[in-house]
Amino acid sequence: MAIVKPFFCIRPRADVADQVAALPYDVYSRSEAKKETLREPLSFLKIDRAETQLPDAVDLYDPSVYAKAKELLHDRIQDGTFLADSEECYYVYELIMDGRSQTGIAACASIDDYRNNVIRKHENTREDKEIDRINHVDICNAQTGPIFLAYRSRKAINEVVSEVKKELPIYHFTAVDGITHIVWRVSEKERIHAIQEAFAGIERIYIADGHHRAASAVKVGLKRRRENPDFTGKEEFNYFLSVLFPHDQLKILPYNRAIKDLNGFTKEKFLKKLEEHFKVSFHGKNAYSPEKKGTFGMYLDGDWYALAIKDALKMIQDPVASLDVSLLQDYLLHPILGIGDPRVDKRIDFIGGIRGNEELERRVNEDMAVAFSMHPTSITELFRVSDAGMLMPPKSTWFEPKLRSGLFIHKLS
Repeated sequence: MAIVKPFFCIRPRADVADQVAALPYDVYSRSEAKKETLREPLSFLKIDRAETQLPDAVDLYDPSVYAKAKELLHDRIQDGTFLADSEECYYVYELIMDGRSQTGIAACASIDDYRNNVIRKHENTREDKEIDRINHVDICNAQTGPIFLAYRSRKAINEVVSEVKKELPIYHFTAVDGITHIVWRVSEKERIHAIQEAFAGIERIYIADGHHRAASAVKVGLKRRRENPDFTGKEEFNYFLSVLFPHDQLKILPYNRAIKDLNGFTKEKFLKKLEEHFKVSFHGKNAYSPEKKGTFGMYLDGDWYALAIKDALKMIQDPVASLDVSLLQDYLLHPILGIGDPRVDKRIDFIGGIRGNEELERRVNEDMAVAFSMHPTSITELFRVSDAGMLMPPKSTWFEPKLRSGLFIHKLS
């Protein structure tokens, strides 16, 4: 039984929503984030990445960064950039990218559901990244970036969402990256009850994107419980900001890999070594994107190759070991290129599929030796791994479009 509740939302005025809405804090480097805040003065990235408003010499994790985020959020509420709803509501949030639509519900999920595995994870988190968001949430006293959750599609929820979408939205804009964002407010008690009851009948919800934000929100909630031993469980710190999508509307893009060197191999010996576990086909200057599971593109020394895992390896039944990212790691990256732990190895870089094969070519031509284009992990594979209580290798999924930060803010008290 999943607890998914409406909440008192702090959100931007309709006339500035398109200026405020920002991509997640972690898709930018420091220099990219600063450049974006200069381009758009109202961007929520100023609050999510408050170091952009401080001298470059200030450390990313300096206490002054979180104090600045708190100050900026307070100022934007005080000057009317953000409004506070007077009643608990859900929000229907539609994103349209390249003509494809996905519609979720902005709400608050339960930290206890996270702890009890009603909300399932598929990735490990890094402590340093957790600490950053713990400090941001705790000091701002607010969750500012929603966690992207997925659930197996439910007719009852779909019907309510369809009815809401016939009405006038509170936001409707197309961002500079071409993605359209439309938001409807759900305040009617009958609809709220229908949504809440439908989610209560769902046994499992899955984190699609935002593992660090989720873990950080939960740890802040547990910290607040320790500070308030008489808590009832109804306080806002017991919940975290989310947008929940039905699984059949989601699209996962590949998460590609690039490696710094060939681990001492010459090009010729490396290609020969690959033949132990892969069928290798030369594609020359024609970029290769895998069209089916068990195949990989490889860009090396100005040319593209197609790699197909040999038949015996396709029989692996383990939910994690059978993932393409695992096959590449276990039969190429580790044994041939010496990438033991991709979470910490400095010789590997991960490149979101949204950047295309051109980015793989650019990186190899500039600072890498070889790059691999992947076939995307499917939502079915994600559910299968999570249901087995297992974890995927790092950087297994790249979801597009990304949820915008700043459209929904959840105060903890």
